[in-house]
Amino acid sequence: MRDLAGHAVAFDDAPFPRAFRGRVPVVGVAFAGTRLDGVIACRVRRDGADATRVLSACLAGSRYAAQASLVLLEGIALAGFNVVDVHALRDALGVPVLVVVRRAPDLEAVRAALLQRVAGGRRRWALVEAAGPMEPAAGLYVQRAGLTLAEAARAVERLRVHGRLPEPLRVAHLVARAWAVESRLATPPG
Repeated sequence: MRDLAGHAVAFDDAPFPRAFRGRVPVVGVAFAGTRLDGVIACRVRRDGADATRVLSACLAGSRYAAQASLVLLEGIALAGFNVVDVHALRDALGVPVLVVVRRAPDLEAVRAALLQRVAGGRRRWALVEAAGPMEPAAGLYVQRAGLTLAEAARAVERLRVHGRLPEPLRVAHLVARAWAVESRLATPPG
Protein backbone atom coordinates (compact mmCIF):
# COMPACT_ATOMS: atom_id res chain seq x y z
CA MET A 1 0.00 0.00 0.00
CA ARG A 2 1.34 3.47 -0.93
CA ASP A 3 2.29 5.94 1.78
CA LEU A 4 0.32 8.98 0.67
CA ALA A 5 0.83 10.84 3.95
CA GLY A 6 4.53 11.43 3.26
CA HIS A 7 4.18 14.85 1.61
CA ALA A 8 0.67 16.24 1.72
CA VAL A 9 -0.54 19.64 0.59
CA ALA A 10 -3.84 20.88 2.04
CA PHE A 11 -5.92 23.80 0.79
CA ASP A 12 -8.59 25.82 2.57
CA ASP A 13 -10.30 29.09 1.77
CA ALA A 14 -10.48 32.13 4.02
CA PRO A 15 -13.84 33.02 5.54
CA PHE A 16 -15.58 36.00 3.95
CA PRO A 17 -18.70 38.06 4.61
CA ARG A 18 -21.88 36.98 2.85
CA ALA A 19 -22.00 40.19 0.80
CA PHE A 20 -18.39 39.84 -0.39
CA ARG A 21 -17.89 39.47 -4.12
CA GLY A 22 -14.51 39.00 -5.70
CA ARG A 23 -11.50 36.78 -5.23
CA VAL A 24 -11.26 34.86 -1.96
CA PRO A 25 -7.87 33.98 -0.46
CA VAL A 26 -6.95 30.28 -0.46
CA VAL A 27 -4.07 28.93 1.60
CA GLY A 28 -2.11 25.79 0.82
CA VAL A 29 0.13 24.24 3.43
CA ALA A 30 2.81 21.70 2.57
CA PHE A 31 3.56 19.01 5.14
CA ALA A 32 6.22 16.32 5.38
CA GLY A 33 4.36 13.83 7.52
CA THR A 34 3.02 15.96 10.37
CA ARG A 35 5.68 18.70 10.06
CA LEU A 36 4.78 21.97 8.36
CA ASP A 37 7.24 22.66 5.52
CA GLY A 38 5.74 25.71 3.89
CA VAL A 39 2.80 27.84 2.86
CA ILE A 40 1.52 28.83 -0.58
CA ALA A 41 -1.38 31.08 -1.43
CA CYS A 42 -3.71 32.02 -4.26
CA ARG A 43 -7.19 33.45 -4.76
CA VAL A 44 -10.30 32.00 -6.38
CA ARG A 45 -13.47 33.73 -7.53
CA ARG A 46 -16.40 33.70 -5.08
CA ASP A 47 -18.92 31.21 -6.51
CA GLY A 48 -16.72 31.02 -9.62
CA ALA A 49 -15.47 28.16 -11.76
CA ASP A 50 -11.69 28.61 -11.47
CA ALA A 51 -10.81 26.58 -8.34
CA THR A 52 -9.41 23.54 -10.16
CA ARG A 53 -7.21 25.61 -12.49
CA VAL A 54 -6.00 27.96 -9.74
CA LEU A 55 -5.15 25.19 -7.23
CA SER A 56 -3.32 23.26 -9.92
CA ALA A 57 -1.26 26.30 -10.97
CA CYS A 58 -0.61 27.30 -7.36
CA LEU A 59 0.83 23.92 -6.38
CA ALA A 60 2.51 23.16 -9.72
CA GLY A 61 4.32 26.50 -9.61
CA SER A 62 5.55 26.01 -6.06
CA ARG A 63 8.66 24.41 -4.66
CA TYR A 64 6.46 21.73 -3.05
CA ALA A 65 5.07 20.23 -6.26
CA ALA A 66 7.85 17.67 -6.80
CA GLN A 67 7.45 16.12 -3.34
CA ALA A 68 3.65 16.21 -3.12
CA SER A 69 2.10 12.77 -2.72
CA LEU A 70 -1.44 13.84 -1.76
CA VAL A 71 -3.69 16.90 -2.03
CA LEU A 72 -6.25 17.41 0.74
CA LEU A 73 -9.36 19.59 0.60
CA GLU A 74 -11.83 20.27 3.37
CA GLY A 75 -14.95 20.02 1.26
CA ILE A 76 -15.23 19.93 -2.52
CA ALA A 77 -15.97 23.64 -2.96
CA LEU A 78 -14.01 26.78 -2.15
CA ALA A 79 -15.23 30.37 -1.88
CA GLY A 80 -18.88 29.43 -1.73
CA PHE A 81 -19.78 27.22 -4.68
CA ASN A 82 -16.48 27.21 -6.62
CA VAL A 83 -16.48 23.42 -7.01
CA VAL A 84 -13.17 21.60 -7.51
CA ASP A 85 -13.02 18.94 -10.22
CA VAL A 86 -11.06 16.42 -8.14
CA HIS A 87 -10.34 14.14 -11.11
CA ALA A 88 -9.01 16.99 -13.27
CA LEU A 89 -6.91 18.23 -10.34
CA ARG A 90 -5.48 14.74 -9.84
CA ASP A 91 -4.70 14.47 -13.55
CA ALA A 92 -3.11 17.93 -13.71
CA LEU A 93 -0.88 17.38 -10.67
CA GLY A 94 -0.29 13.65 -10.98
CA VAL A 95 -1.13 13.03 -7.32
CA PRO A 96 -4.24 11.70 -5.56
CA VAL A 97 -6.83 14.16 -4.23
CA LEU A 98 -8.74 13.54 -1.01
CA VAL A 99 -11.78 15.58 0.04
CA VAL A 100 -12.44 15.36 3.77
CA VAL A 101 -15.44 16.53 5.82
CA ARG A 102 -16.44 15.94 9.42
CA ARG A 103 -20.09 15.10 8.71
CA ALA A 104 -21.82 13.73 5.64
CA PRO A 105 -23.37 16.72 3.88
CA ASP A 106 -27.02 16.97 2.95
CA LEU A 107 -26.37 16.37 -0.74
CA GLU A 108 -30.00 17.00 -1.69
CA ALA A 109 -29.78 20.49 -0.14
CA VAL A 110 -26.49 21.11 -1.97
CA ARG A 111 -28.04 19.95 -5.23
CA ALA A 112 -31.08 22.18 -4.75
CA ALA A 113 -28.92 25.21 -3.91
CA LEU A 114 -26.71 24.67 -6.94
CA LEU A 115 -29.55 24.09 -9.37
CA GLN A 116 -31.82 26.85 -8.08
CA ARG A 117 -29.46 29.64 -6.99
CA VAL A 118 -26.10 29.36 -8.73
CA ALA A 119 -25.28 30.19 -12.34
CA GLY A 120 -23.80 27.08 -13.92
CA GLY A 121 -25.27 24.98 -11.13
CA ARG A 122 -25.85 21.91 -13.32
CA ARG A 123 -22.18 21.74 -14.30
CA ARG A 124 -21.09 22.21 -10.68
CA TRP A 125 -23.49 19.52 -9.47
CA ALA A 126 -22.08 17.18 -12.12
CA LEU A 127 -18.60 17.73 -10.60
CA VAL A 128 -19.92 16.86 -7.13
CA GLU A 129 -21.50 13.67 -8.50
CA ALA A 130 -18.38 12.77 -10.50
CA ALA A 131 -16.32 12.94 -7.31
CA GLY A 132 -18.24 9.93 -6.07
CA PRO A 133 -20.24 9.31 -2.92
CA MET A 134 -19.20 10.53 0.49
CA GLU A 135 -17.72 7.46 2.16
CA PRO A 136 -16.98 6.96 5.86
CA ALA A 137 -13.25 6.69 6.55
CA ALA A 138 -11.37 6.99 9.84
CA GLY A 139 -14.30 8.71 11.59
CA LEU A 140 -14.75 11.29 8.79
CA TYR A 141 -16.32 11.32 5.34
CA VAL A 142 -14.28 11.42 2.15
CA GLN A 143 -14.45 11.71 -1.60
CA ARG A 144 -11.38 10.64 -3.50
CA ALA A 145 -9.59 10.62 -6.82
CA GLY A 146 -6.60 8.36 -7.43
CA LEU A 147 -6.57 6.43 -4.17
CA THR A 148 -8.47 3.59 -2.55
CA LEU A 149 -10.73 3.97 0.45
CA ALA A 150 -8.20 2.05 2.55
CA GLU A 151 -5.41 4.43 1.44
CA ALA A 152 -7.64 7.40 2.25
CA ALA A 153 -8.35 6.12 5.77
CA ARG A 154 -4.67 5.36 6.35
CA ALA A 155 -3.62 8.85 5.19
CA VAL A 156 -6.19 10.52 7.47
CA GLU A 157 -5.04 8.48 10.45
CA ARG A 158 -1.33 9.08 9.79
CA LEU A 159 -1.81 12.84 9.39
CA ARG A 160 -3.82 13.37 12.60
CA VAL A 161 -2.19 15.21 15.47
CA HIS A 162 -4.91 17.25 17.22
CA GLY A 163 -8.52 16.15 16.74
CA ARG A 164 -10.18 14.23 13.93
CA LEU A 165 -9.02 16.29 10.95
CA PRO A 166 -5.64 15.66 9.35
CA GLU A 167 -3.13 18.21 10.63
CA PRO A 168 -2.51 19.80 7.20
CA LEU A 169 -6.21 20.69 6.91
CA ARG A 170 -6.34 22.02 10.46
CA VAL A 171 -3.32 24.26 9.84
CA ALA A 172 -4.57 25.43 6.42
CA HIS A 173 -7.81 26.49 8.11
CA LEU A 174 -5.95 28.44 10.81
CA VAL A 175 -3.68 30.23 8.34
CA ALA A 176 -6.60 31.05 6.01
CA ARG A 177 -8.54 32.49 8.98
CA ALA A 178 -5.58 34.68 9.91
CA TRP A 179 -5.27 35.92 6.33
CA ALA A 180 -8.98 36.82 6.28
CA VAL A 181 -8.67 38.79 9.50
CA GLU A 182 -5.58 40.58 8.20
CA SER A 183 -7.34 41.30 4.90
CA ARG A 184 -10.41 42.50 6.78
CA LEU A 185 -12.55 39.89 5.06
CA ALA A 186 -13.62 38.35 8.34
CA THR A 187 -14.34 39.58 11.80
CA PRO A 188 -11.54 38.68 14.22
CA PRO A 189 -12.50 36.08 16.80
CA GLY A 190 -13.22 37.44 20.21
